[in-house]
Amino acid sequence: MRSYPAIDPVAFSLGPISIHWYGLAYLAAFAFAWWYGTVRCARPDSPFSRQDVADLVFYGALGAILGGRIGYVLFYGTERLLADPLYLFAFREGGMSFHGGMLGVAAAVWWFGRRRGKSLFQTLDFVVPLVPIGLGFGRLGNFANAELPGRVTDVSWALVYPGDVVARHPSSLYQAFTEGLVLFAIVVWYAHRPRPTGAVTGAFLLAYGTLRFITEFFREPDAHLGFVALDWMSMGQVLSLPMILGGAALMAWSLQHGARRHA
Repeated sequence: MRSYPAIDPVAFSLGPISIHWYGLAYLAAFAFAWWYGTVRCARPDSPFSRQDVADLVFYGALGAILGGRIGYVLFYGTERLLADPLYLFAFREGGMSFHGGMLGVAAAVWWFGRRRGKSLFQTLDFVVPLVPIGLGFGRLGNFANAELPGRVTDVSWALVYPGDVVARHPSSLYQAFTEGLVLFAIVVWYAHRPRPTGAVTGAFLLAYGTLRFITEFFREPDAHLGFVALDWMSMGQVLSLPMILGGAALMAWSLQHGARRHA
């Protein structure tokens, strides 16, 4: 049993401005998305140019931040929102939801693709390989903030979180590995050759939903929510089920229709 590493959530300060590790994690996520997007746009079947990638990442960043915050408040903080509607804008208190961010990104890239004459799934097929490494960075930011404590365990690598007295799984590290490196490997492997439009998006949804559902068994449910279904399912698992089912259905539909995607 080990104590949680003493990590200052503030990476450095510039006068009165404090730069947090979590903010740097987001910056690294968007920087990687831009870099890997430029790599993917060099492919002969890419529907987007290098300039398009910069604009696409900008739209996606707005969608991720706004959608992530709105999703967190709706999925995890409804009672507080009803008591205080301004809680929606309390960004300084933290709180972001991947599932909300995913919907925000989907809406943003749909709007971007529509302006470029591309379909939603053409655009998403190009975008989803850019996402996993950023998710991994985000989970590392959670670890730096000592957020998302795991469930109580006696494994040798368990950590005692600040203010706690029992050892827990470092679940944010588990999710950094699975949602970051493992998901990236799966999606990039699947997308390395042309697939029918929508198939890569479906693979991403299916893989992420499955990995998130599994790792939630090691993560302590949110204290104010507890288990929300069947006395053992967390909110993260409930929100991941539609991704698993929708991803499998989208892959089956796209592969059946066999329409060659353009990215």
